[in-house]
Amino acid sequence: MKKIFRLGTRGSPLALIQAQIVRDELYRTYPDLRQEADIEVVPIRTTGDWSPSQREQTFLEMGGNKGLFTKEIEEALLGGMIDFAVHSMKDVSVFVSPELTYAAFLKREDPRDALLSPLAPRLADLPQGARVGTSSLRRKSQILAMRPDLKVTPLRGNVDTRLKKLAAEEADATILAVAGLRRLGRMDAVSSIFEPQEILPAAAQGILGVQIRADAQDLHDFLAPINHVETQACATAERALLRALDGSCRMPIAAYAQIVQGQINLEALVASPDGRQIIRQTAKGNMDHADQIGYDLGIQMKAQLSSDFFLCNAS
Repeated sequence: MKKIFRLGTRGSPLALIQAQIVRDELYRTYPDLRQEADIEVVPIRTTGDWSPSQREQTFLEMGGNKGLFTKEIEEALLGGMIDFAVHSMKDVSVFVSPELTYAAFLKREDPRDALLSPLAPRLADLPQGARVGTSSLRRKSQILAMRPDLKVTPLRGNVDTRLKKLAAEEADATILAVAGLRRLGRMDAVSSIFEPQEILPAAAQGILGVQIRADAQDLHDFLAPINHVETQACATAERALLRALDGSCRMPIAAYAQIVQGQINLEALVASPDGRQIIRQTAKGNMDHADQIGYDLGIQMKAQLSSDFFLCNAS
C-alpha cells in the first residue's frame, strides 16, 4: 500500500501550481517515489484569501498581519491534518511558532516586479494622473517616489482577478510579481519589468518554503535534498531584516539579497507610504552569517527612522 503525504497550500490557482512545483521536485529528486507514495495536495482557505465581498479592502484594514495568509494552514499542520505545507515566503510572518520550522526553500524564481498596463509600456510613459492599482505599501511608496502624480488605488485578488479588473478598466495599470506570472504562464500580460534599483522587491519574493512540524525529523530528512542553500541564505537574511524592523509594522519595507562567491549582498529599503522619505542601505558578508547580517542591517535602519515612520499599532 502506498504511503500518502498530505501537502497543504492555499487554494488559489497560483498556490496550487506552487504546490505542484514542490511535488514535482520531490518526484524528480526521488525517482522511485511515484511507485512508493502519493503526494496529495490539500487546498486550505485562509483568512487572507480575497473574496468579492471584501471589495478593495486593504491589507491594513484586514489587520495588516501576514499571519492572515498562513494561520489556517499552520493550524492544520499542528493538528496533523497535513504533513507539510508550501508557502510563498513573501506572504509569511517572520514570527513563527517554535513548534514549526522550514525544512526546504526551493531555488528562487525571478524576484522582480512587473508593470501591466494597456496604456503604456513603462511607468514613465503612463499619462499624468493615471490610476495604478496595488494594495502593496512597498510598491505604492516606490511608485510615488518615481511618479508622484500617479494615483495609487487598492486592487486585491489573485493574479487572474487582478488581470480581469485591469481589463475592466478598474485601474490603468497594476504591478505584480514576475515569479507568480511566470508560474502561471502569464508573462504575455507584462508591459515591462522593473529592475531592483527601480523597485526593490519584497523580502523573500519569488521564494517557496516548505514548512513542517519542528519535531518531524523524518520529514526534515526527506525534504532536505530539495533545499537550495543559497536561496535559504537569501530568505534568511531578508526575513531577519524584517524581524529587526518588526515585520508586523505597517510600513513599506523591501529587501533583496544575492549570493556572489559565497558572499551575501543584501540591499534594503524603508520608505514613507507617500514615497517622500526613503532610506536605502546595503550590507554584505559570509552567507553562513545571513541571519546576523540581515538583523544588524535592520537594526541600523530602524535607528534612523523618526517616529512618524511607524504606522503600526501595538499588536
